[in-house]
Amino acid sequence: MNQTTLHAPQAPDGAAECREFLIFRLGEEQYGIHILKVQEIRGYERPTTIANAPPFIKGVMNLRGVIVPVLDLRVRFDLPVTYDESTVVIVLTVADRVVGVVVDAVSDVRPLAGGDIQPPPEFADSVFDSSYITGLATVDDRMLILLDIEKLITGADMTLVEERVL
Repeated sequence: MNQTTLHAPQAPDGAAECREFLIFRLGEEQYGIHILKVQEIRGYERPTTIANAPPFIKGVMNLRGVIVPVLDLRVRFDLPVTYDESTVVIVLTVADRVVGVVVDAVSDVRPLAGGDIQPPPEFADSVFDSSYITGLATVDDRMLILLDIEKLITGADMTLVEERVL
């Protein structure tokens, strides 16, 4: 099994309140999650499927004796699903649970100062739930969408994870 250990770059000198984010790709977009939620990154291996699970639950995997539900964020975000050599599972600790999320690729760990992060645009509740977006940042001419992965995973449409799998 492929596994990656993260070595985060140092924050720029003089940067106030830097937080580090793991940057990953879903489709054409770049996302970031707070590095402290990340336990490890593993190469994608097909999980054991669970009968009657919602489409975003790909199944479960055994991680050193712990049964971990595996969710596909592409399905959650209504993106096309393809698996290739860059597809990975990010193993996270969310709401005192271990959960794996499938993403297209992981690129790096990036420190961001509070001033680098802009608030997300406000949308009417009827458009879509954006409460899990904590901010937006521009790094090297690319827009990063920063996620509160805990809100995303424990949101109303994702609570099925707790009810059906855990």
